[in-house]
Amino acid sequence: MGWTRAQGALIGRSAEFERLTALLGSAAAGRAGVALVGGDAGIGKTRLVAELTGRAERDGFAVLVGQCAELGDALPYLPLADALRDARGELRAEIDARPVLGRLLPGGTDLGSETTSGLTQQRLFGSMLGFLATRPVLLVLEDLHWADQSTRDLLVFLSRMLQTERVCLVGTYRTDDLHRRHPMRRVLAELKRLPSVTSVELGPLGRDEMADYLSALGGTDPRMIDEIVERAEGNPFYAEELLEAATDGCSMTHDLAGLLLSRTEVLSDAAQRVLRGAAVAGRRVDHDLLQDASGLHDLAFDEAMREIVSRGLLRLDGEYGYAFRHALLQEAVYTDLLPGERTRLHSEFARLLTAREGSAAELAYHYLAGHDLAEGLSASVEAGHRAERLGAPAEAHRHFEQALGLWDRVPDADRLTGTDRVRLALRTAAAAADMGDNHRAIAQLRDLPPSAEVGERLAYYLYDSDYVQAAITAAEAAVAAAPPDSPVLARALATLSRTLTWSPRFAEVRPLADRALEVARATGASDAEKSATIVLASCAEYEGDIALAEELSGSVAFQDSGNLAMDLRALFHHARIQYERGLMAGAAETTEHGVRLARETGLSWSTYGTDLRFLWLLIHYMTGDWARAAETAAGFGARVGRIPEATLSSFALFVEVAMGLPEVEERLDWLRPFWSDSLVAYMSRGMAAEHALWRRDPELALEHTTAVLAAVDPGDVGVIRISAVALWALADLGRTDGADELLARARRAVRAGMGVEGQGWMARAEAEWHRAHGRADVEAWRRVVDFFAPTFVYETARARWRLAEALLASDDRSAASEEWRLAVEAAESLGARPLGEALADLGRRARFTSARRTPPLAGRELTGREVTGRELTGRELTGREKEVLALVAEGLPNREIGERLFIAQKTVSVHVSNILGKLGVSSRTQAAAMARKEGLL
Repeated sequence: MGWTRAQGALIGRSAEFERLTALLGSAAAGRAGVALVGGDAGIGKTRLVAELTGRAERDGFAVLVGQCAELGDALPYLPLADALRDARGELRAEIDARPVLGRLLPGGTDLGSETTSGLTQQRLFGSMLGFLATRPVLLVLEDLHWADQSTRDLLVFLSRMLQTERVCLVGTYRTDDLHRRHPMRRVLAELKRLPSVTSVELGPLGRDEMADYLSALGGTDPRMIDEIVERAEGNPFYAEELLEAATDGCSMTHDLAGLLLSRTEVLSDAAQRVLRGAAVAGRRVDHDLLQDASGLHDLAFDEAMREIVSRGLLRLDGEYGYAFRHALLQEAVYTDLLPGERTRLHSEFARLLTAREGSAAELAYHYLAGHDLAEGLSASVEAGHRAERLGAPAEAHRHFEQALGLWDRVPDADRLTGTDRVRLALRTAAAAADMGDNHRAIAQLRDLPPSAEVGERLAYYLYDSDYVQAAITAAEAAVAAAPPDSPVLARALATLSRTLTWSPRFAEVRPLADRALEVARATGASDAEKSATIVLASCAEYEGDIALAEELSGSVAFQDSGNLAMDLRALFHHARIQYERGLMAGAAETTEHGVRLARETGLSWSTYGTDLRFLWLLIHYMTGDWARAAETAAGFGARVGRIPEATLSSFALFVEVAMGLPEVEERLDWLRPFWSDSLVAYMSRGMAAEHALWRRDPELALEHTTAVLAAVDPGDVGVIRISAVALWALADLGRTDGADELLARARRAVRAGMGVEGQGWMARAEAEWHRAHGRADVEAWRRVVDFFAPTFVYETARARWRLAEALLASDDRSAASEEWRLAVEAAESLGARPLGEALADLGRRARFTSARRTPPLAGRELTGREVTGRELTGRELTGREKEVLALVAEGLPNREIGERLFIAQKTVSVHVSNILGKLGVSSRTQAAAMARKEGLL
């Protein structure tokens, strides 16, 4: 394995080690990173990682190391459990505070009853992410080529979600084990595309490095070293074994497996017997278990173990166990077993583990390898239940499917397993759906005899897979087959109402949901009751009765249904409806409850956990608590690799654009590849348009809004906001082309019962339309203020900005000054820098003064320095504005300037307005005079 330290030096791997230590340094600074270390067996992966763990410990990192084992996907999360097992002190306390992680450990929390394995997996993933965020951590997962699917899923999740945590995640894998269809190949291909992932491939050592390595191990004969270097072909482990063989007087064969076995042949019969037992147990084995399997008494066993350990074949592992020095050695010994010998040893281990109440997955592995199908079937079903409870749906599916494959070959299978074939198949399908394979779940359900329960689940999965008509058909069949007044009928009715919600048969939804609610309450089906109530609330909202929608959603939002996913869904919808009504205090309370529930259960990254956090951000953003909004936004990482992550990242732009933070550009760069997704485009390009407008680039803003409007559904209420922003851009450009169509699009998206925010944006679209047509309509902007005030603090301030402009244009200076003052106070309290700069610009042009400034001297024209507080250099003026200013100084009117520059007269007017604002003057004559005085011409 190359573990022996050569005088403390790491030979031949300095470049690779520097890359890993750089990643560790970035993690310490708050930029999480992932390293995938690949190479052939024996090439030195573990030795390199061992050096890194030493560096990490010296740098103050908590180091957790876990190892996969070759048990055919039998044990879910084995390397994670292995890593957490050694946690001490504060880290152990953090695990204890997250019971779903404690389940992985010996003596962990009670598993309780079975629950949806997919939801439990989300809880585990979220809990692990929270656990890693508590302090600097180096997490090492070795031998990922043997990882179970749930571990692979966790690796992908952490690689994508870790962003600002002080975490370095390192995984090792054998490249020579990754055949063309190996599941790890797809995972590696996906991960290596992520910006946070560093790929480190270890190749063979050079001849000089190999010679140095052998010398460090104690090789002194130059001729022997040359021969070993020639045979080892750059593989440190092979070289070490060749050196050991030569030292022990064994022959140096060209075959590695033969070489390894030649090392075992010098052992006594008892030691060989023990070593064969250890190979059947796996990479690691407990002392007592190995002794019982060997059949040796204490003294004989101790002597055999002393012989094995002294020859470096097994090493001490933990306080009371042993591990093979290298996985290649375990594989060689196991492969050399005779078939009958292997079967007998597996049977013996199964018997011993049964007496010790060992893990069901290990029992299933050993029973089936020992050809005991009946016990293997029973253990497989129990292993599936255990995997469900741990949140490992892929492994649950594997064990259940294995049991189904054995079912017809085992007499009295129902009695042995405590279930029937249909029930087991239902669980198998549920596990397939939980691991994200709805198509497999659908196929497995269609193979079962029709029943109400089968039909209801089939309809549910079909609907989630967008097979709406097939889902309706299956749900109707389930309702028809369900026993009267039963929980199954309640669930079937609720599912049928859900499938019809967006279909032409919408009129049937409310009666079906009402009936589902009635049956659910009568039979105690709390999950169906909650689901039906949410559907009824959606109906009321769609029909414009938002007060009834709030009442219905509130009646179940805080009830415990026993289904966490349903509970979070209900809380989100209730909070969203409260938000739509402008009931911000209630929405904040409901959302806080949901965010806390998601955090406590490890579901912050689940679908509704994420939705609740976004709503939490939006509420605080709208109500003016931008410190909390920014704190939440910081949790939505900018480095994204998939659409769900891009959606999350888009949420952060609301507060970042409004505050004018430098992170906006980087975030938009990462989001740009995902603009083909309509939701990501709506969120991020919509905010990119506002960002462009604050940067005085209305052409770019119009490009963004045009793209968004082409992608979203014309009936989506989000069209109103995007149309209003597009009209803002047109008004800044001084153009009217397309303005009427934009206003018409916004009006067509209005629906009955639309919330306060939607009404406010519609009013703004109307006001911006007037501005695009060159009209400063005071009443239009006053309506915008009235809709947004006082709840939507930022939008109210933006509306007051435009209202102040309109009042100035209508010569109501006093009222304009008051609106400007209120907007300035709001912008300052929020930290809305772009808005603050726009207000300062308006204030300079209008010669408004805040209460904290000394009024300018009356009766005297101010210089540029007095207006702006700094020297005018002309850098604020764009190239086009400088061209327009030069022509203004010549005394040309807007029409002639437009003809000279080949631009519209209205565009010239906009440029002139911008020039007057930037120079802080109120007339073209003053602009020309100041430009000459300040040397801008």
